Formats: sequence, structure tokens, C-alpha cells
Amino acid sequence: MLGTTHQAIADPLPRKILSGWIPYWNMKEAIPSIVANGDLIKEVMPFWYSLKSPNKIADDYSTANPSVPMDIPLSTMRDSGFTIIPTITDETLNADGTKPLALATYLANPVIRTQIVKLISDLVISKNFDGIDLDFETFAFVDPSSTWSTTRINWVAFIQELSTALHSQGKLLSLTTPYLLDPTTGKKGYYVYDWASTGPMIDRLRIMTYDYSTTIPGPIGPIDWVERTVSYAVSVVSASKVYVGVAGYGKDWITKVEGVCPAQYASAIKTNAKPAAVIMKDMPGLAAKNGATPTYSEVNAEVTFTYKKPYTVKNDAGVVTTCTATHTVWYQDARSYASRAQLVAKYHLGGLAAWTLGWEDLSASEAVRTVGKAIAPDQVVSTLTFDTNEIEYGIPINLKGVFQLQDKQPVVGLPIHLEIRTLGDSNWREILQTTTGADGSVITPLILGTSTAVRLRSDASWERLSSQSSELQVSIRGKLSLNAPTSSPVGVPILIQGSVQPKRAGFDISLERFTLGTWNPFGEKIQTDANGNYSLSVTESTRTPARYRVIMGGDEKIVGQVSSTFTVVIY
Repeated sequence: MLGTTHQAIADPLPRKILSGWIPYWNMKEAIPSIVANGDLIKEVMPFWYSLKSPNKIADDYSTANPSVPMDIPLSTMRDSGFTIIPTITDETLNADGTKPLALATYLANPVIRTQIVKLISDLVISKNFDGIDLDFETFAFVDPSSTWSTTRINWVAFIQELSTALHSQGKLLSLTTPYLLDPTTGKKGYYVYDWASTGPMIDRLRIMTYDYSTTIPGPIGPIDWVERTVSYAVSVVSASKVYVGVAGYGKDWITKVEGVCPAQYASAIKTNAKPAAVIMKDMPGLAAKNGATPTYSEVNAEVTFTYKKPYTVKNDAGVVTTCTATHTVWYQDARSYASRAQLVAKYHLGGLAAWTLGWEDLSASEAVRTVGKAIAPDQVVSTLTFDTNEIEYGIPINLKGVFQLQDKQPVVGLPIHLEIRTLGDSNWREILQTTTGADGSVITPLILGTSTAVRLRSDASWERLSSQSSELQVSIRGKLSLNAPTSSPVGVPILIQGSVQPKRAGFDISLERFTLGTWNPFGEKIQTDANGNYSLSVTESTRTPARYRVIMGGDEKIVGQVSSTFTVVIY
């Protein structure tokens, strides 16, 4: 019995449920973070590009990092094995930013729509990226919602066209959007993105489940709102495509100002000021510096704290101007990340999408890792065996595959793909789909027409990793038949005819005669005709029993064959 076993890793790794963006302005923090968390991260989205016009994509990375060529971080990502899906935004469609209905106008024009599709596809192919992450969010924030019903039709057409273009090149399409909710609840969210229609066209849906609170202090993305968004998403999009957004930042609002602020602070220190963004790993320092005690909100699965900060200036005349501002802060921490990772487990999602990688603290990464280990897919050990590795043409060979978990438990009902690759061919071809039985095995006879490599493969699922057996080489011997007389007069040509299988021209055919204890060539070598037939003619000059055999030559696809010995009595 010949066989090989594909060994699984002894120590199971966590499920790779973390993905996220790498902004062009944050490379120094993001790259070390993704490398350190490579066991959790399968794919990354370099946030590097923006659409300026139907004819131009801006390279924001090179502008921001002129001394560090793009190939340097790309090499690091590729060497680390990450799937690279850069993000392109719609933030710079106009020189001074996106104007209302700018993108909508482009999408409404089929010619311009096709131009944009080609522009994006050409970028992906020219840079050999694994796909593109389309983060066209700005238009939905600036366009009147009354225009969405019209824009939605053109948006779906655009996604369909881009999907077709990318998939024809083996590339992925990731779509990043704000939230949508089940329309039956009366709260639709940003329905212009039409997840139900675009879901079958895309490979990833990354939901921006953050920035829930903007002008009014509150959670970045309360967990109940996040789950309602996810629940609707998986009802219209395959759960494995869905990635739930997590925030590596928090917001600091000014909620009250007492006194009169000095002139240099007056424009910024006011209750209607835009909240300041603070990255997650700086939050403990901000709280400690201001004597605040963070409180974890179980309802929102986020952290909040309040502090007061005085702003005082003494002028040259000795007059003191002072004010005190009350600040309210909300942010996500390790517990927040863990609760959202639990949604990945509950709904069998593709994973998390962090804005941005590199802002999280070590405890947040470890919290995701803990959940990832708890929901790590089982690793499957696959074994492939044959009863022989060489068989005559047309004769079945018995194949057996066994699929087990690491503890030897059989994997029952597992879909299995039987694939072959002939010599000289670089592509594997599936010839059979089957499923494992109660003992985790598949058994099937296999008839091959040429020497072939064979392997078994199982697909990945939520519960299990994909498995692929080592390949086994099966050599096929040609089949040789012959017809010869049992006797022949001296000096009369002896006609030896026959055929070979597979039936094709060009196989070498020769005759050997047994003389003085050894086999020796006898007569001329010929080749089979187009039907695999041959005809040999030899003449004997003395009376004797002559022993012969026919030799079929082989090539890289068929092993040669030697006939059984036959005797012709020469009289």
C-alpha cells in the first residue's frame, strides 16, 4: 500500500479574524502592528488611494511618504503572507473635496462608469494587488438622501461591472460602507449601498460600525446598534463575507465651559467644537493625566470618563483670564474588541475590520486572539493511498482517502474534491466530487489514461480549515497485444502484428530474440500508426524453435511494456 499523509500543525493557531486599514499617514505604527499580529490577520487594506476624476487615481501614499518607496511596505506585507486589498476612496473627486452629486453624476453615465471600472482594474493588475477595497462613503454623506433611490440603481450597475472586471482577473472586490438596517424596522440606514443586490457581486463587506456619536457625546459604536447592523447584513449577504468595524480611537467632547477662556483658546474650547480624536493606546494616559477613572459601559460595550481641564493665561498687565472645560470621552478597549469578536463567533462572520491597525493597544489584540483561539477551525489531516503506483492502461487503480481531526476522530460527510494533473500540465483538474463516510474515508476506483499526479482536497468551512493531501504519482503502463504464427518455414517472412493502448502513433516497437541465454534485438525498430497498430516482419534461416518478445517503448506519459514470451517453430 502506497500513501502519504498531510500533517497538520500540532499547536492550533487562532482563527484569523482581524483585518483593518493601514493609512498612508500611519505607516510607522501600522506595519509593526500587523507583523506582530500576523497570526490573527489574513488580509490588510492599505488606505493609499483616492479617485480624483474618471481618468485619475491619486497615489496618496507616495505623496505622504516620498522618502519610502511603496515597494518597501508592500514587500513586508507580501513576505508576511497577507492578502493585500488596498482601499480607494471618493474623497478627492474635486480639487477641494467631494461635491454633492459628483459621484452620482459619474455613475449615471455608462461611459464614465466604465472608465472608472477600467481605471480601478488597471491599478489592481499593474500593482499585482489581490483586489481592491472600495470605500466610496463620502458621496452618501454629502448627497441629499432624496437622491439615493436613483443613485442606488447606478451604484449596483457600477458594482456589477467592477465585480465582473476584477473577478475575470482572479481579483477580489471588497466593499466598505456605512451601516444599513432592516427596512422592515423603519430604520434603513444608508440604503443607497443596497447590500441585498450587491452582496452576490462582492467578496467582502466591511461595515463602518463606528462614528455612531458625532456632534453629541456618546459611544463610538454601541454594541446593540452594531449587532442590529450585523444581523441585517447576514440576512442579505453571506456571513463569511461580512466584517464588523471596530474603532482604534475614541472621541473627546467638550460638554461645558465655565468662565471666560483666554483668546488663544476661545475658538477651540467651546461646547460646539468638533470632538478631538484620541487613539486607543493613548486613552489610559489621557485619563491618568487628568485624574479621571474610566468606566466600562456594559450596555454599550465601551469605556467612558469625564474630566475637567483649566485654561489659564496671565497677560503683561497681570490680569488672569481663565476657564474650565468639562470633557467627556468615549472609546473602545480590549473588552470592546472582545464583545465584537464574539459577534464574529455568533454569526460566523468573516471577521473584524479595524480603523485603524496600529492604534490598538496590546490588550485589545490579545482579547481578539483569545476569541480567535476559542473559535479556531479544526485542522484536518488527510491521507491518500493507492494499492500500487503503477498500473496497466485501462485497469482501475483503487484510491483511498482518509480525513481525520488531529485526535484521529473521523470527519464524516466532508465534501471531497479528487483532482489530477497530467505530466507537463501546470493546472489541476477536478474529476470527481464525493463525501467521506462514517469512518472519514472515501474509496473509489480510478481509471487513468496517462501517467498522472493525484490529490484529494477539502474546502474550508467555518468549522474546519481546508485540507489537501500530498500528491501521489501514478504511472500508466501501455497495453500491448500481438498476433504471431506458432510455426513458419525456413526463409519465409514471419509476420508479427498487434496493437497498443492508448491508441496513438509514435510508440517505438521492436522485437527481441532469446539467443544463448540472453535477449537480443532482432529485426528493425518501427513505430505504431495513428490507430496504435504495428506490423513486424522477420525471417529465420535455420530450423529451430525461436523464442521472441515484443518491446513497446514509452514516453513521459506512458510507461513502456514488454509482451509475454512466445515461440515460433521454424521448420
